[in-house]
Amino acid sequence: MLSLFERFESNVRYYCRDFPVLFKRAEQSFMFDVDNNPYIDFMCGAGSLNYGHNHPHIKSAILDYINENGIMQSLDLFTEAKYRFVEALQSTILAPRGLVYKQQFTGPTGTNAVEAALKLARKVTGRSSVVAFTNAFHGVSLGALAATASAGKRRAAGVALHDVTRLPYHGFLGGQGDDDARYVEAMLTNPGSGLDAPAAIVLETVQGEGGLQTASASWLQRIAAIAARIGALIIIDDIQTGCGRTGTFFSFEGLPIVPDIVCLSKSLSGIGLPLSVVLMAPKYDIWAPGEHNGTFRGNNLAFVSARAALDLWRDDAFLAGLRRNIDQLRTRLQDIVHTFSHAGLVLKGRGMLRGIELSDPALAQQIKAEAFRRRLVVETCGPTDSVVKLMPPLTIDAEALNEGLDVLARAFGHVLPARPHHAIATTASVDRAPDFASLPG
Repeated sequence: MLSLFERFESNVRYYCRDFPVLFKRAEQSFMFDVDNNPYIDFMCGAGSLNYGHNHPHIKSAILDYINENGIMQSLDLFTEAKYRFVEALQSTILAPRGLVYKQQFTGPTGTNAVEAALKLARKVTGRSSVVAFTNAFHGVSLGALAATASAGKRRAAGVALHDVTRLPYHGFLGGQGDDDARYVEAMLTNPGSGLDAPAAIVLETVQGEGGLQTASASWLQRIAAIAARIGALIIIDDIQTGCGRTGTFFSFEGLPIVPDIVCLSKSLSGIGLPLSVVLMAPKYDIWAPGEHNGTFRGNNLAFVSARAALDLWRDDAFLAGLRRNIDQLRTRLQDIVHTFSHAGLVLKGRGMLRGIELSDPALAQQIKAEAFRRRLVVETCGPTDSVVKLMPPLTIDAEALNEGLDVLARAFGHVLPARPHHAIATTASVDRAPDFASLPG
């Protein structure tokens, strides 16, 4: 059956090569293949399904809207669905956090939001260059790809990628990031560096595709001060790290940085529908009407689901469950790192965006494959794919989370030689496929 895809789908297909089964349906934390075998999903559509598969509240809102013959596509016309989302984002997320932003709807993907943000920063400042960081990922359309550091992605461009200055992200030069910050400061403020002042500094607070390297508060504070000194805008790419993935709705909450522009997408719609938004400080909203557009910026079904997803952020039970899951995920991964401390494992990431880095990328690939053999879906990331990356649903129940982490621990134990007389840290003691006791239904 899968041979049909081999025959007719482009070679560019990627994830399906690591997970070669035919999936049919999904519910909460589980995907099911055509034979009804369950898989625990710790990849969540590369971060586009933070609330799991077919969240009942969000799905219900979509079905009601469809049954009422709601408008599906409206360009940038005013619609009730769009009104309700704009109001909910303002009242539920922005105002309670003291954030004052205008909302721009771009094309439907994250890279569309990044393109608009870069274009706006250049328009505001009159400068052409932007600063992006080592191991960054911002998308694969040409402007966003220029800001992306991945050599493999950049090679596919076919043209020169320019007007981006690459500087070291926190930890790239080793140590605690002080050397990186000093280097960035020297290159952007010293008149002898040879670099022109940039329009913007674009960054992720956690590099989702770049290996889950996490910027420290002190590094971010230094970068923000540098940007203010040279008159550059700060763009936070929260496409993968936003919508609760790091534990707060925005990844920069509680950190000493207030972005001029924020890019959101992926889990913004709440259920996997394409939707992207650029948030900008009002003084920077200098677009002329229609100067930047996109046919599918009026995805009303995504407005409906996104508004329903924001209801969760007013739900104390959801917020408490998210905190419990963050603690549980961190504790269990620390156990794995401790169990295999002789292998030099390193815990990476923040919140519900976590991973374990291995010294040998081949071992990370083996662990991913072994986890999938046991019906757990995880991916790898980093410049050499040496980090086993976990993005469970924010809403996952404790039993399913533990089942998935048991599978992961066994996968590590299968691939890595255990330290003598040291048990593998799982909640179950038998090395077998999980019972999936928390399977929905």
